[in-house]
Amino acid sequence: MPIDLPAPVAAYFNADGNTARDVAQTFTENAEVVDERQRHKGRAAIRAWKADAAAKYEYTSKPVAIEVRPDGAILVTSLVSGNFPGSPVHLRYAFTLEGDAIARLEIVA
Repeated sequence: MPIDLPAPVAAYFNADGNTARDVAQTFTENAEVVDERQRHKGRAAIRAWKADAAAKYEYTSKPVAIEVRPDGAILVTSLVSGNFPGSPVHLRYAFTLEGDAIARLEIVA
């Protein structure tokens, strides 16, 4: 059963199967992504992060649960499967939105 994601979050997961540029466009100009303990600040850095991940691995990500915290943070649990060590894995994506874009994303196992 599909879950109902806020528009910017749905746009992120939809773009994830496309290009790094498409993914970067779902973020604000000065957004930050934290993934594998690395920080990527700004759309250009986010585009490079996503391009690097796509060059290393083929994967799919399927959101399976959502929690909206009282502070507005949106936590999405997604089943990520692909040709990477430990696949498949459930990852937690913590989104902070600003208007109709993502201002911050932290991905943790």
